[in-house]
Amino acid sequence: MPSPVSEIPAAEPDIAAAHFAAKLAFETDCSDVHAAFAGAKADFILLDVRSPALFAQSHLPGAINLPHGKMTAHRMSEWAKDTLFVVYCAGPHCNGADKAAFRLAKLGLRAKLMIGGMTGWADEGFAFESEAIAAE
Repeated sequence: MPSPVSEIPAAEPDIAAAHFAAKLAFETDCSDVHAAFAGAKADFILLDVRSPALFAQSHLPGAINLPHGKMTAHRMSEWAKDTLFVVYCAGPHCNGADKAAFRLAKLGLRAKLMIGGMTGWADEGFAFESEAIAAE
């Protein structure tokens, strides 16, 4: 009798590879974002989509504050059309980053969700900033 783990057979490797490649096209994690900034290879714009007040209290180094409700075609035209945006919010209990990624995609822009958000960043032991660099 199989265990609860193997009761449903695992996907074939080619199907699993396609699934995980597709998943990684939509998300990144705190460690990869941190490594990109630490190695001066941040080829994306990091957007904190929480409120300006929460951003002022604490945010990820290198982030720009831009709540999803302020993501308009006019506002986003500041960046090249092929810019990659990485969005985050408070953490797994918050869907603000999902809303931001959705809004960016609807505007024809590329976006990835940083899974974990502020909670994941803290869990990794990475430092925060607290000075306000809010987007107007």
